[in-house]
Amino acid sequence: MTRILLFPMPTVTIQMTKILLLPMPNLTCRMTRSLAHSQAESDQPNAQNLALSDANSDQPNDQNQDGNNNDPTSLFHQLGRDVSINCLLRCSRADYGSVAMLCRSFRSLIRTGELYTLRRRMGIVEHWAYFSCALSEWWAFNPDRRHWMPLPKMEINGCFMCSDKESVAVGTELLVFGKEIMSHVVYKYSLLTHSWSSGRLMNTPRCLFASASSGEIAILAGGCDPCGNILSTAELYNSETGTWLTLPSMNKPRKMCSGVFMDGKLYVIGGIGVGSPNALSCGEVYDLERGTWTEIPNMHPRKNGGAGATDMPATAEAPPLLAVVNNKLYAADYAEQEVRKYDKERKVWVTIGRLPERTSSMNGWGVAFRACGNRLIVIGGPRGSSVGQIEVNSWVPDEGPPQWNLLAIKDRGGFVYNCAVMGC
Repeated sequence: MTRILLFPMPTVTIQMTKILLLPMPNLTCRMTRSLAHSQAESDQPNAQNLALSDANSDQPNDQNQDGNNNDPTSLFHQLGRDVSINCLLRCSRADYGSVAMLCRSFRSLIRTGELYTLRRRMGIVEHWAYFSCALSEWWAFNPDRRHWMPLPKMEINGCFMCSDKESVAVGTELLVFGKEIMSHVVYKYSLLTHSWSSGRLMNTPRCLFASASSGEIAILAGGCDPCGNILSTAELYNSETGTWLTLPSMNKPRKMCSGVFMDGKLYVIGGIGVGSPNALSCGEVYDLERGTWTEIPNMHPRKNGGAGATDMPATAEAPPLLAVVNNKLYAADYAEQEVRKYDKERKVWVTIGRLPERTSSMNGWGVAFRACGNRLIVIGGPRGSSVGQIEVNSWVPDEGPPQWNLLAIKDRGGFVYNCAVMGC
């Protein structure tokens, strides 16, 4: 990879025919809008332009309007490569599909993942929610622009559609786990190519597991093996290498549990253990540096530690609905319609407010509760609605007690099967 000079650029001043350029965010916006169609006026996904850019890859679009050949590595010729890349880093990734249409140099930066690697190194991250309300269809939602983007339809068989499915977003990939006729399978959506392909299987295939991601790694823990045995094993996936690494096992086997990253550690909470139909009240935390698991008592977010809180058996209820914003752990209690926050010092859950009034679920199934950058989002169908709609509600915890803001409504089913948030 060509060495690129990265430097902070809150304001860039460049003499180019004695013109003073604007602060970098405005410069970035102007360049993008002047060279490609802005997505702000359309629901058409610029990510689809990546496929179109492949079809035009042999076209000589590295030439200027006068027909003169520019250096293909210079990007914006007058600015130079380093400044050009710093501009692109600050563009919204919603515009990258259009940017990829400009020339081979832009396209290479995006499709090889180099631009996303540099964004991560500079601490530039955008969070989008990816969710499925139909068994073979996925959508992406950009909360900043409040725009939807359809993903290509998955080519799957009926057995996979009816199997238990899990999903996790890691790096620039969305992984969807399920089962076909004879074996477990993994489907991988790539943000770089806007396409689905087969992903690499885990060392120990499983379903009903806990999962969470941080940057380019994801950890999966617990679940059931193909024979239905409840597992305590865990594995780490690296999206940069596409490989799985077996980790030390948890203290307790558990299925139907939830996972989150907090303070650089993985927390696995809830689930059902061996020999009891009741939900486990304890959680476990995995220290990546030490490679050890530590059990934490009474970490289930439901009142009474998840035991006997409802008349439903634990197997009928969804795994705990958890999310972490700014290293603070939150939970959604579907039965009480409450939002709770975990007090790490006292190791107790505290009710801080209500969930969106209109959001409904079936014992916690069919609704997504996720962290999306500095906000919490709830995605689900409105209560009592006979029309297949999905609502996206948002709350920023740093702004005070829960006050939910309706970001968008989509006529797309009313039940969320899977949901993951990709930050890159």
